[in-house]
Amino acid sequence: MRNLFNHLDAEDILIRIDYVSADAKAQWGKMDAAQMLAHCSAFQDIAMGKSFPSRGWLGRLVGRFAKPLFYNDKPLPKNMSTIPDILITEPKEFELEKEKLKRKIITFQSNGRETCTPHPHPFFGKLTPDEWGKGIYKHLDHHLKQFGV
Repeated sequence: MRNLFNHLDAEDILIRIDYVSADAKAQWGKMDAAQMLAHCSAFQDIAMGKSFPSRGWLGRLVGRFAKPLFYNDKPLPKNMSTIPDILITEPKEFELEKEKLKRKIITFQSNGRETCTPHPHPFFGKLTPDEWGKGIYKHLDHHLKQFGV
């Protein structure tokens, strides 16, 4: 399984982000390319311990049982629901969001597992740094595929 803590996997994601264009059309979902980048950036903030969305009742009830969906080898389902706090609906500036996300990925990868948040994921609950690294790679991969990259 690919993991954002792996330098080569992080590099792969960064290269793919560079291939996303401002006018790229989503193959599913409602976000445009700039909103997708902002959404992924907001998700990075959660993993880096800079944002702390609260856990909803559904996550508390079934999150730990569904947790392997976040970090296993199977692709995420298209049109999967998202954490309400990182649902991006307002217009965003594409180049700014692209650079912001790339900086966060570089920081996350270079800071290493020991600086990964101990705060629980808003749906899946407590994750190890390795689970975060795999899950974040999978999340980024999902959204890059959404835009054909």
